[in-house]
Amino acid sequence: QVQLVESGGGLVQTGGSLRLSCAVNGVIVAYNVMAWYRQAPGKERETVAYVATGGATTYADSVKGRFIISRDNPQNTLILQMNDLRPEDTAVYYCNTFHSPKNWGRGTQVTVSS
Repeated sequence: QVQLVESGGGLVQTGGSLRLSCAVNGVIVAYNVMAWYRQAPGKERETVAYVATGGATTYADSVKGRFIISRDNPQNTLILQMNDLRPEDTAVYYCNTFHSPKNWGRGTQVTVSS
């Protein structure tokens, strides 16, 4: 069973940075397409970025050029470096597999003040 524990969220001002981490158990991040998702209040969960097994990365247009997704394979951890944060980035951030995500973690809250 997949277990996901996200951390690193917090309150930052516009233009600030945060680094999110996701400790993964039950799947090997190096062998799966892994993704970060977010859900803002009153909105549906959306895909923020994902990294393929070969290392190729894909980003939502809204975060392209500001966020960087990566893996720490020895630690079996997924990372999201978020730069130049904006109020519209405020959401709960989750990690999971890109294909058939399930067993969602609790997420980590990111709040960007203007």
